[in-house]
Formats: sequence, C-alpha cells, structure tokens
Amino acid sequence: MDATTAQLVDFALRSEYELLGQETVHECKRRLIDTFASAMGAYDEPLCHAARAIAKRHTGVPSASIWGSDLRATPEAAAFANGVMLRFLDISDTYMGKGGGHPSDMISAVLAVGESIGADGTSVINAITLAYDVYCSLNDAVEIDSRGWDQTLYAVLGSVAGAGKLLRLSREQMGHAVALALTPNMALRQTRHGDLSSWKGCAGANAARNAVFAATLAQQGFTGPADVFEGKQGLWNVLGPFEWRLPDAPGATRMITQTHLKGLPICYHGQSAAWCALGLRARLRPQDIREIHVEAYQGAVAMMGSDPTRWAPASRETADHSMPYVIAIALLDGEITPRSFAPGKLTDPAVVDLMGKVKVSESAALSAQYPEAVPGRVTIRLASGELLTQEIRYPQGHVKNPMDDAAVEAKFRELFRGHGDENQCKKILQSLWSFERASDIGKDAIKLLAPQFQGE
Repeated sequence: MDATTAQLVDFALRSEYELLGQETVHECKRRLIDTFASAMGAYDEPLCHAARAIAKRHTGVPSASIWGSDLRATPEAAAFANGVMLRFLDISDTYMGKGGGHPSDMISAVLAVGESIGADGTSVINAITLAYDVYCSLNDAVEIDSRGWDQTLYAVLGSVAGAGKLLRLSREQMGHAVALALTPNMALRQTRHGDLSSWKGCAGANAARNAVFAATLAQQGFTGPADVFEGKQGLWNVLGPFEWRLPDAPGATRMITQTHLKGLPICYHGQSAAWCALGLRARLRPQDIREIHVEAYQGAVAMMGSDPTRWAPASRETADHSMPYVIAIALLDGEITPRSFAPGKLTDPAVVDLMGKVKVSESAALSAQYPEAVPGRVTIRLASGELLTQEIRYPQGHVKNPMDDAAVEAKFRELFRGHGDENQCKKILQSLWSFERASDIGKDAIKLLAPQFQGE
C-alpha cells in the first residue's frame, strides 16, 4: 500500500475508545440522538418506504435492523435504507472545510456493521469517532467540489474505516478495504446541481452501503488495487497531491465535536439567512414586502441562489436548497419545518409571488468569513420605503452557537412525535445518553426505536 493508505490504516488501527476524551464521547452521543431524530422524522416519507421495500429483498445472516421497524436486512441494505431516512429531511449534521458535507451519513454504515456483529457501545462510539475524523480531516485537506466529485468521497472512506475497525480487519485487510471503497465509488458532483432529484438525499446512504460491502469483501479475502492514492492512476492523479493531517493526538478533542447541528430542515448554506428572515418576520407584514435582498458567501450563492431552478423548485430536494423558497416560507409562515415542503407549498401563489421578490448575491465581506462562519444577511424593503436588515454569522446548532442537550432532546421529541409515545421517547433518549454502557447496541438501543411495529 502507498504511504497515504498506510497513514489512514495505521490511524484506524490505533484508534481506541480509551483514548477518547469525555467531551468527544458526549458529542458522539448527541449526534446519535440527532441522527435518529432525523431518520424517524422521515420514516413515513414515500422515498423512505421505497428504501425499506428494497431492503426487504436483501435478507440473510448477518443482519441489521431497519430503524423504526421490526425488519432486518443485510448490513449493506440496512445501511442504505437507514441512510436514506436520516438524510431525507436535510436536517442531519454538517461539516464545513474546503468542501462540505454530512458526516452523519456514515452512522448508518457503522451501526449496521456494529449491530450485525453484536458490538458494544464503546466499540461503536470509537468507530463513529474514527469515521468522523477521517471524513472531516480529508474535507480539510482537499477540495473536490470544483473538480466535479461529490462529498460522498469523504463518506465512503470514513465509513470503511469505521466498519473495518468494528470487523477487526488486519492491517493488510484494512488497506484492501480502503482501496475497495475508493476505487469504484468516485461519485459525480452533478448530484447537487440543477433541478435536484431524490438521489441528493440518497448519495450518502449509497456511500455507506458501498463502504460496508468493501469492508466485507476485504474480510473475506478480496484484494483491492495497490497505491490507490499515490499510484499512476490513483486519487492524486485526479485531484493532485495533498497533505492529509489526521487528528492523531491521544486524548485530544476529536473532529466529531466540530460538526454543526441543524435547527432547520434546509441546506446548511441557507441556515443563517433563513434565521434572519424568521427574526425579521415579527417586524413586518408579508403583503408589505416589495424587495428582499439576500447576501451570502460564495458557496451559499452557488448552491442556493445561482440557478433558475431555485426560483421555481419542482421537487422537495430543490426547494430545501432554494434560497428564494426558504426565505419566502420563513416570512409567510414564521417557521420552516418538514411540512414546509409539501407538494402544494411549492406552487402556492403566495410563495411563488414572494420568491419573485428575492434577489441573491455574494458579499465579498461575507465570503471572507467562510468557513469559520457561515454568514447571511437579509435586507427587506417595505412598501413604505423602510429597510429592515438582519445578519447572522453562526446559526443555531453551529459549534459557536451550539444547541444544548435540552435542545437536542427537543429536536428528537419533535421529529419522533407521531412515531411513538412519550414513554417510548424517554426510553430511547435514556438508552442513547448511556450508549457507552450498552453490551449489545442492537438489543440495548436500536430495538427501542419502534417496538410496537409489526412489519412494514
């Protein structure tokens, strides 16, 4: 294996729960709660039903749970179905480095493998933390968006490291697992451009599935291409050489503590502007609005305000990545929830009219603050000529404006509502806050998500 693969493999093999600090363990449990909240909130969405229907075709031993049901499937199929659920609402966590993405996509892979082997809570926390370290540090090391590659590159490598750790792969096997995850799974960035499809929320789930499969192949003796990073036709040939600094100080705070939670079910690049609009709403009547000017950093404009589809979203996936849409909904309804993207909302005349009053532009001053901050500024001109302005640098859930534990629990309760009663909700939260004490995560935690369900 080449030097970069060896660095990654050796980092994974050295990672142990005993080296994790208390803050890291606590933040991992918060992201487990946040991830399950995101998944259960989407449980009844048609695409999530479809993902579970596909998973039902893939049964066998070993197996893992499809969250929220009594269904079981192969670890690969479970990773995909659960991954679709956790990403569908676009309210799972985010990391911003040279690129961006959603590292909790990897949790579906790690939990599927962990449950399939009866892993305990400490092993799974260590594997999740390892996966986040790989994902976030690679995101800091190399920018891939402008080269046409999708954020799932980070996810498949982080996921295979976490899965391989749980499967106790040898050094040689882990090297092959990395190669088998990376070589066939370079995904195109077109996933997140133009009129967005349902695949926008499935790409991370697919990376999780492919990583589980790659780790399983390596465990069974399959070998992957040599020198997958530094070889003549390796990743460096595509992206150019880069220095990858993994957080390798024992006991140091790990990168899972640096990901941002979401308070609103929209693209992270729009969180600050949307919170600005929600804050301004109390000071105006929507019918008095004449112009809305949203200023943001370059990445936010490129993702949410530079394509004509963002002013005429035809799908939920495009709407939650549309700056005009989320600003219009915030000003009209005073809230942005999963219900804000019902099909009828997309063509509501009031929404369409207000979207037409939205202008989105880049501010050089705001771009200079990214990615340390994710700023947005909204200025509204009323019929009277009065201008109302609000600017936010760190939206709710950002590491510099964090949700406290009570807010994370409240998010879980809100999204779990309708899926189970308060007593069940309390039991789930108790099990997740004590996740490190689970002797078998499937029996002690995951099964609590929906014990009342009897099939799909």
